[in-house]
Amino acid sequence: MEPTVRDDLATLGWSTPETVGLLWALSRAPDPDLALRALVRLYERDEESGIWSEIDALLRSDKSFRGRLLSVLGGSDALADHLVAEPDSWRLLVADEMPTAEESRRALLEAVGARREPGTSESDLVFRATMSGPDAVSELRTAYRDQMMILAAHDLAATVEDQPVLYLSEVGGRLADLADAALTAALSVAVVEVLGDKPLETRIAVVAMGKCGARELNYVSDVDIVFVAEPADTTSARIAGEMMRIGSLAFFDVDAGLRPEGKSGALTRTVESHITYYRRWAKTWEFQALLKARPMAGDLALGREYVGATSEMVWDASERDDFVSEVQAMRRRVESLIPDEHKARNIKLGRGGLRDVEFAVQLLQMVHGRVDATLRVQSTVDALAALTAAGYIGRDDGANFSASYQFLRLLEHRLQLQRLHRTHLLPEPGDDAGMRWLARAAHVRPEGSEDALQVLRRILRQHVTRVRQLHEKLFYRPLLEAVARQDKGLLRLTADSAKRQLAALGYAMPDRALSHIGALVSTPGRTGAIQSMILPGLLEHISDTPDPDAGLLNYRRLSEEMGTIGWYLRLLRDDGVVAQQLMHVLGTSEYIADLLMRSPDVIQMYSTGAAGPKLIEVESTDVVKGLRASMRRAPDLTRAIAVARSHRRAELARIASADILGLLTVQEVCHALSNVWAAVLDASLDKVIEDSLRTRNGGAPARIAVIGMGRLGGSELGYGSDADVMFVCEAVEGADETDAVKWAQTIAERVRTLLGTPSADPPLEVDVGLRPEGRNGPVVRTLASYEAYYRQWAQAWEVQALLRAHTVAGDADLGLAFLHMIDVTRYPAGGVSPASVREIRRIKARVDSERLPRGADPATHTKLGRGGLADIEWTVQLMQLRFAHEYPTLHNTSTLETLDAIEEADLLGSEQVAMLKDAWLTATQARNALVLVRGKPVDQLPGPGRQLRAVAYAAGWPQDEAPEFLEHYMRVTRRAKAVVVEFFGE
Repeated sequence: MEPTVRDDLATLGWSTPETVGLLWALSRAPDPDLALRALVRLYERDEESGIWSEIDALLRSDKSFRGRLLSVLGGSDALADHLVAEPDSWRLLVADEMPTAEESRRALLEAVGARREPGTSESDLVFRATMSGPDAVSELRTAYRDQMMILAAHDLAATVEDQPVLYLSEVGGRLADLADAALTAALSVAVVEVLGDKPLETRIAVVAMGKCGARELNYVSDVDIVFVAEPADTTSARIAGEMMRIGSLAFFDVDAGLRPEGKSGALTRTVESHITYYRRWAKTWEFQALLKARPMAGDLALGREYVGATSEMVWDASERDDFVSEVQAMRRRVESLIPDEHKARNIKLGRGGLRDVEFAVQLLQMVHGRVDATLRVQSTVDALAALTAAGYIGRDDGANFSASYQFLRLLEHRLQLQRLHRTHLLPEPGDDAGMRWLARAAHVRPEGSEDALQVLRRILRQHVTRVRQLHEKLFYRPLLEAVARQDKGLLRLTADSAKRQLAALGYAMPDRALSHIGALVSTPGRTGAIQSMILPGLLEHISDTPDPDAGLLNYRRLSEEMGTIGWYLRLLRDDGVVAQQLMHVLGTSEYIADLLMRSPDVIQMYSTGAAGPKLIEVESTDVVKGLRASMRRAPDLTRAIAVARSHRRAELARIASADILGLLTVQEVCHALSNVWAAVLDASLDKVIEDSLRTRNGGAPARIAVIGMGRLGGSELGYGSDADVMFVCEAVEGADETDAVKWAQTIAERVRTLLGTPSADPPLEVDVGLRPEGRNGPVVRTLASYEAYYRQWAQAWEVQALLRAHTVAGDADLGLAFLHMIDVTRYPAGGVSPASVREIRRIKARVDSERLPRGADPATHTKLGRGGLADIEWTVQLMQLRFAHEYPTLHNTSTLETLDAIEEADLLGSEQVAMLKDAWLTATQARNALVLVRGKPVDQLPGPGRQLRAVAYAAGWPQDEAPEFLEHYMRVTRRAKAVVVEFFGE
């Protein structure tokens, strides 16, 4: 309460026992202080207008008038200002009845002296004003504000006195009628502004779209319109433009952005021109907009002709190939526009807000309205009722969602009335005063020990939570009822309706999807019951993935594989994060889905632990220890290799899951994959040696080390990479070297054979093609043999290959000795000779021209394409060959770390290095994403379509930004190629 209240009440003469009733009424106003200040301002105008005595008398004697005046003064600062500024406007609140649509239109037309245009039909709304210019705008603004004030007063009156409650449908309908009247008057002014006294020789209709078209308008909102004209000439365009200008100045923003071609398109078109556009070029959202089209002003017959000609197209839109992707993209785009700090407060666009209801209801209408004409209604409340009556939504769900929608719209109306600003934001979390005002304005009353503020917050949470469950309730629960045939008198969704609904939710094969759902929910016993409980939520998550069909199939396969294992369904039921992330994976990655079928325990790591996501809590050293220990316990080699495969499979599933869920960087993924390979090689080598020694007299005749080459040596393996290695041995003291080499050869071949045995897991190919003499050379050599070969016979490509050599398994001391030995070759004193540089450039040119697969697109081939991995790596390696003798920091097998060293040594500029690193990371991530999606090694990015959306999604991009993902890839690699050409040469 403000400190001036006592004095203000005394000023009004309201401090006597006779005014107790007035004071109680005033206390019930949404903001009593605001209402009292406005009353004092009206009192102070008494000297000028002499109005206060009349107002005071009516307030004391007429409770209905009292409720209207006090509620509007305490509920809207802007309307209070209007009442004070217009001394006679208060008289409009005396009547108990609100004006009809015709009376409101007449008031606005009379404000500008408008008369019916000669020659037009009595059923049309074509008038010509006698007033124009700024005066006309001013008169229209005042008349419109008067009409809005009347409606707001009747809408708010029940908060102060026992007055009839106006429900959302009536308020929205009256606001739409008022908008119709306003634009009819604006059109009358536009006609005189453009034509003067000349006759109107063109037919022009104004068609309402959006909320206005559906007669569910807000107090403060854009009014979306489309113009139709016959003929659509410059005169009609000038009238349309002038009407929009006048309407936007006097009433609200008038937006014609929903017209064909949007703001770039012609302002007026003929009916035939509209039809041609919609048939040839319109996008899904444009048909969705047509759902609410309604003639509102001008030549209504022409407007009805337009609506009649376009309405059938709305119901065919769901059959379009791009319907689902466009609808999903629209929703995601809307969500992306909300600033993070507003997401929890935005009751329109935030999660669980009004747009969720409207979007879902419109989608169901468009899906089923094609065959069910009862759904062809415009307002959201009416559509919910129609969907419920037709059995597409359960009765309880329909009633609950309608109630939630109307409550949220009520709050939106009250927020906008406060200052007549277009807003959808709740007060700040700590703004108790703002929330308390909103509670009072929304007629929320205390309940038990809770005051109005607490009650509002509780109710608001309930409604938002209910709307958040919207998709599960509206889309997926009826699908389960359809396949389970559980007729509870609530749902009557037929199989055909269910298939249409699944198709609209992104399922390319709805027959199969319905079959999967049926199989899951019909599982006997408790398992089927839990599936019925959790499946609607899981289906919602799956529908958000690039391939819902594959996701649902994978989920069914996984569920059947898990059988009755208790923890599996309990985890999905009780941990929403696990359920969402698992469906994300199953609908995106065939690679991970296959791994999880055989390593399902990894699913338990999808949950969150005390330190964060469990998927990234694992240390590589623990993986190595666990692998070694398990293999050591295995009774034989076959079992040991099976154990190695099992550990690797689980680790691949963990790494890939963390990758696709955005928990690991590209470098972390590559490093983790390299560690897995190294651990498998090391443990397998140990086990094969152990097995060999069981049948051999004495100890091992040789030490063996495994040298990682290529991406393995650089700790930069991808999902589709083989393990390039070389085996080096050294006879132990006292052993015969020939026998030692022969034994080492047997060990190496056995390791390769056992690991390379075909299986359902990702391949474990050990490739020794980079050894001296290539395929013709021995698989194992001694350290001395390697040294002799490299000093005498090493070719340029072999020296280049050594740049990535690094010990990954076996005898660490022998491996280190090998690396020291090859340093002389790979980091030659003075750098490689000019002849070697020319040879490397010649080889690269040959690789570029010959190794790119036939039909591959060089712009999007991640390995051999323009600015792809090979380009970056060859450039880095040539720099190492030329400058590593001078800069020891270039003695590094990692491409990215070497690039950092190149920048530090100032061999390339920071910008050039950044371009190369960006391209390497982008190409590596894209290549990994290809394997995750396709389930096998692939280097070529696909063209636009579902597969590209899946790859983009796996790489961390929104599905609807797949074109941007591809454009980004080509831009980044194009820039890198320029750096490569500058340094490496064409």
